[in-house]
Amino acid sequence: MHIEQLQLKNYRNYDQLDISFDDKINVIIGENAQGKTNLMEAIYVLAFTKSHRTPREKELIQWEQEYARIEGRVTKRKQSFPLEIILSTKGKKAKLNRIEQKKLSDYIGALNVVMFAPEDLTLVKGPPQIRRRFIDMELGQIQPRYIYHLGQYQKILKQRNHLLKQMQRREKQDRTMLHVLTEQLIEHAATLLERRFVFLELLRKWATPIHYGISRELEKLEIKYASTIEVSEAANKEKIDSIYTNKFHEIQEKEIERGTTLIGPHRDDLVFHVNNKDVQTFGSQGQQRTTALSVKLAEIELIYNEVGEYPILLLDDVLSELDDHRQSHLLNTIQGKVQTFVSTTSVDGINHETLREAELFHVNNGTVDT
Repeated sequence: MHIEQLQLKNYRNYDQLDISFDDKINVIIGENAQGKTNLMEAIYVLAFTKSHRTPREKELIQWEQEYARIEGRVTKRKQSFPLEIILSTKGKKAKLNRIEQKKLSDYIGALNVVMFAPEDLTLVKGPPQIRRRFIDMELGQIQPRYIYHLGQYQKILKQRNHLLKQMQRREKQDRTMLHVLTEQLIEHAATLLERRFVFLELLRKWATPIHYGISRELEKLEIKYASTIEVSEAANKEKIDSIYTNKFHEIQEKEIERGTTLIGPHRDDLVFHVNNKDVQTFGSQGQQRTTALSVKLAEIELIYNEVGEYPILLLDDVLSELDDHRQSHLLNTIQGKVQTFVSTTSVDGINHETLREAELFHVNNGTVDT
């Protein structure tokens, strides 16, 4: 899988761009604030229809312009096809093979991307929402239907929280509606949780041996799922549904008192242990970075095994954050098999044959020269 060509119009600081890429390694070089990360972000948006940097899509549209467009030509399973994202004040359009897709779940997964940026180093030590977003984005790539259930869950959760807030303030006491919303929420919550458990088992399969190798066979990584309900990861959807039903019944008065939904996938978390110690709390910075790198490399192998092709890898200004040992492990892993985009202010100090074979692009104030 690789991107052959990328075209941008009115995107961030790019008036217009038409660029072709090498199917192996592409290095984007430039000073800060020139457009390196914007270029990487555009590829990410082409895959996911949303930015990894901001939830406000109007920020992606160039100042005083009405729309932004990202077009890409992708080769996957020996087929070449166009993808297009149009962002405007009226909303967003996603086109696959020039046909607009009404559901994002019909679009996401056409282009598989793994992003590794400096903020991903907070995957381990950052707040739970970072880890939940990681699960949701990666799982959505290999199971687009997951995106549908997540969207429905978030919509119902918002309605339920609004009703609970009204009941807390005694503005409304509609327990029948609360029961209906709870049943609807559980339906999607159970599906999300079941699929997260399956995904986590796959992630462990790859991350544990990768971490063992990076740590020079000194550390064993364990990844655990911290749920708001007591449930076995082996439980099926029906069992999860039953546990949620009983728990929601048990805490109903407490939820009304607090005016919010207290359990569910939106409050769950991942916990990383190295040699039986919580890395977030007790791990060194080196252990936290090794854990984050192991998880990202595991994503690549996981997607390959689920989809049949390697995803595109975006390394956004991250090599300078890794020491020589971790740099080498990362570059050795991807060498010759993953189309990779590396953004950096300089290739000096990165002595690896992978980058010596790369195609170089120089970015300066929204223009790109080879």
